[in-house]
Amino acid sequence: MLLAVGLTAVAQEKNPSVNRGEMEKLSPEQRNELRLKKLTMELNLNDNQQKEIGKIIAEQSAKREAMLAERKANKEKGIKPSADERFARESKKLDEEKAMQDKLRKILTPDQYKKWDEMRNDRKEKMREHSRRRGDKKQDTKE
Repeated sequence: MLLAVGLTAVAQEKNPSVNRGEMEKLSPEQRNELRLKKLTMELNLNDNQQKEIGKIIAEQSAKREAMLAERKANKEKGIKPSADERFARESKKLDEEKAMQDKLRKILTPDQYKKWDEMRNDRKEKMREHSRRRGDKKQDTKE
């Protein structure tokens, strides 16, 4: 799932005019199409690559929607995951990220993969910074 977020985030990163709230108002199919178009522009994907990555994006989107629905349902029921469940979820996420990287290595050229990896790492760093800033703001309100 983390890689799904990575692909999603990378696809959204270069177009600040479409914010997260606006993206969430779109249907999953519309979001997937926009992600694919952005990746196509960023990585200069050919038609065959677009078809393959489009399938991956749709698959990730479905998994993400299912995971979010499950988390929401559990939260509404007041169910918190145990340490073992959190570990299993994180382990599964990492396994899926590795599988995604392997798929992308087969689809993309070495230069495209390198650029995708750089974009993903940049986005992860931005997410960490944003998270730190939010944490700082929460600390400020507690004091």
